[in-house]
Amino acid sequence: MSDVCSGKAEARRQLLVLVAVPVPNLDLLTYSVPDGAPAPAIGARVVVPLGPRVVAGIIVEVKTGNPEAGTANLEARPSSLRPIRQILDEASFVPPEVVALARWTAEYYAAGVGDTIPALLPPMARGGRADAHKTTRVAAITAAGLGALAGAQSLPHRQREALEILATVPTGIGTPDLAARGIAADAISRLAKHGYVSVRHDRIERDPWRDVAVAAASGVGARSDPTLTPLRLLTGEQTTALERLRKLASAGEFRVALLHGVTGSGKTEIYIRLSEAVRDAGRRVLMLVPEIALTPATATLFRAAFGERVAIQHSGLSDGERHDQWQRIRRGGIDVVVGTRSAVFAPLERVGLLIVDEEHDASYKQEEIPRYNARDVAIVRGRRAGALVVLGSATPSMESYHNAISGKYDRVVLERRVLDRPLAAVTVVDMREEYAAEGPDVILSRPLRAAIGDRLALGEQALVLLNRRGFATSVFCRECANTIDCPNCSVSLVVHGEGNARRARCHYCDYTQRVPPACPHCGGAYLEQAGFGTERIEAEVRAGWPSARVARLDRDAIRRRGALHALLARFRGGEIDVLVGTQMIAKGHDFPRVTLVGVVSADVGLGLADFRAAERTFQLLTQVAGRAGRGEQPGEAIVQTIYPDHYSIQLACRQDYPAFFERELRFRRAMRYPPIVSLVNAVVRARTFAGAMDDAAAVVQRVRDAVGSARGDVHVLGPARPPLGKLRGEYRAQFLIKGTNRRQIREALQAALAARPDLQRRVVVDVDPLSVL
Repeated sequence: MSDVCSGKAEARRQLLVLVAVPVPNLDLLTYSVPDGAPAPAIGARVVVPLGPRVVAGIIVEVKTGNPEAGTANLEARPSSLRPIRQILDEASFVPPEVVALARWTAEYYAAGVGDTIPALLPPMARGGRADAHKTTRVAAITAAGLGALAGAQSLPHRQREALEILATVPTGIGTPDLAARGIAADAISRLAKHGYVSVRHDRIERDPWRDVAVAAASGVGARSDPTLTPLRLLTGEQTTALERLRKLASAGEFRVALLHGVTGSGKTEIYIRLSEAVRDAGRRVLMLVPEIALTPATATLFRAAFGERVAIQHSGLSDGERHDQWQRIRRGGIDVVVGTRSAVFAPLERVGLLIVDEEHDASYKQEEIPRYNARDVAIVRGRRAGALVVLGSATPSMESYHNAISGKYDRVVLERRVLDRPLAAVTVVDMREEYAAEGPDVILSRPLRAAIGDRLALGEQALVLLNRRGFATSVFCRECANTIDCPNCSVSLVVHGEGNARRARCHYCDYTQRVPPACPHCGGAYLEQAGFGTERIEAEVRAGWPSARVARLDRDAIRRRGALHALLARFRGGEIDVLVGTQMIAKGHDFPRVTLVGVVSADVGLGLADFRAAERTFQLLTQVAGRAGRGEQPGEAIVQTIYPDHYSIQLACRQDYPAFFERELRFRRAMRYPPIVSLVNAVVRARTFAGAMDDAAAVVQRVRDAVGSARGDVHVLGPARPPLGKLRGEYRAQFLIKGTNRRQIREALQAALAARPDLQRRVVVDVDPLSVL
């Protein structure tokens, strides 16, 4: 660490650095490097002045002479630039290629470079701390101590006992372990003062693998079938797919391959063997999974294959665990990194293979600035590293499949499950007929109730999916017809809990209140709950089968750390008969005893004002149906809907992805939506709706002016009120930009926002959005 607080910059050939600091919406800042200071490295951390304060940042670029135009604090002469205060790292703390990737991410997703800094560093390194490692005091007996123990020296009982214990372990014992044996720190200090023991501080690596091992041993998300271990003989399809991917990887060139395999086709086995080939060639592997719940199983399989040279990265780890795992990767002692979205920025060098499992999953898209899609960032990282990128899914995104059939990506297909196990038989229940037969309040259809009863009698397990949380979706007054709405958002409050524990909660801002006894609008006493969520489904199952062991898996049920793993472990261990949940139960889990999947309100997402509604519905239904029948017994899926003829539901039940793609593509082409064109969703926030609309209109006009003569290829829609007109206390106006030239769209929008700097903090820009709500 070098202190460079003093020194005056020379105007001639001055060394300059462009620094990214973790401040939202802030671009690169230019600073001078004082004379006599060592030349800093790209990726090193520095302490720099920012207004009246000092902050830690990362060097993105080093240059000499006058700085180029375009940086946020550019002055006419280098001598007028403020100097950096301190260089925290002699070498790159973050690999330069990862810094460059973050810079691309900021530019592509129309964010400040400072917005990407938190994604690059583990939490404990973001404040510029030079060393965030955990240490422990270790006491070891010295030669003098051995002499004291053997001689006639009179020692207090505890000190002699300490020497006797330490004599059995020449390398030393940690003071916490000694304390557990009744040896206080004071006794060790007195022995050290006499020279009888030496005390050192050893670094402790906080190991997340203990929790991973517990989860995996309990089978959380594990590939349960013994035929899915790395020692299994591959099927003919898997062998062909693996050889094709190996050939692509061995070329040492950038390629993207879509591994399109039905649920249960053995994609994970291919990932492991392909990773082994890449590692044997001297390169490293980055494996992304969409959910924290899937990390333990995947990481355990990779660790079984590659030993301790596997690291994990996700937000479910403690700050200390993330820091130590990140440092292991940075030091070069890791061959495989398994993680969720942010792991795409892991400081892994010599990357030869990037795998994005369940590449279609919306969890790869970050919903805060920078709004990056980890799948697409992984592709860019692969291109820069000359690596193979494998995108795996049973239900690829429209964009990935379009790229595959157009020849931009290689397409590798697995059409059959391992051991030729059949896909689940799917039954569609028209709920309009159920309502006619049993009344409008029916939730579980007759076929689903009968199937659950049959599975319970056989000792098998069932999953019941409803992608909506809570007990009731709204409360309305039967006298004035008003609903109880969130005061901060333009949505109804959702009822959670039953009886006296009922609370009405907003799922966007987390506002909560008690369910009132009377209507707050008219004072009427007749309040009625409408709609239902997973809590109501859980209550229905418990009421229908009192002796069944029922549990629920949604965000409300797993708020406590470790609750998710514990719940899945209980289900896999056979302690739960019926598991009710949201889309969290549909992703990548293998439960061999599950022979029934019930989908309640399969069409719940089709009513959303979003062009991806049909795609998400198809993906969710296909994925959840794939959870049934993965063991020895065949599976069945029962899908309840009031739109039984909708093509997304019909084709999902047949698991016919090509037919769905062709049908959906016709809609996208007619309406000019991705993958036919590129899309940017922009939302302007203000204190009033009129203010939001006025500001949005001003930006839209500037975008149209910036596009100029090329407007024929760029279409700006809006501004208009979005489906969520008010969110977290702010009113919103929305506009969309469509076109085939991403750079042109992005530059036009950036020019429009640069002309209105007062709006930059109030405009949310989402490039390649997965939702336009």
